Amino acid sequence: QVQLVESGGGLVQAGGSLRLSCAASGSIFSINVMGWYRQAPGKQRELVATITSGGRTNYADSVKGRFTISRDSAKSTLYLQMNSLKPEDTAVYYCNAAPSKLASMVGDDYWGQGTQVTVSS
Repeated sequence: QVQLVESGGGLVQAGGSLRLSCAASGSIFSINVMGWYRQAPGKQRELVATITSGGRTNYADSVKGRFTISRDSAKSTLYLQMNSLKPEDTAVYYCNAAPSKLASMVGDDYWGQGTQVTVSS
């Protein structure tokens, strides 16, 4: 089992920045892919960014150039630096961890409880 705890959400004005953190614990040796997803009211959960144990990153087009995903293996922590925030970035942001991308696709993954990000115009 893997436990994920997000932090760092909050209220920010458009154009501002926030950094989300996700602390992982438990059987983290099994984890090779971590990522951030978000869900806005009335919408489906969507991918924001992922990072592999080898450092390969992937971003949604809507956040490319504004968000940066990173991980500190020594601290077992995942980060999401969010700059130039827009009102449409408002959502609950969830941390995700999985043994592989395929495992995540079939539901063999772990989720945090989510952290609210609200961007005011």
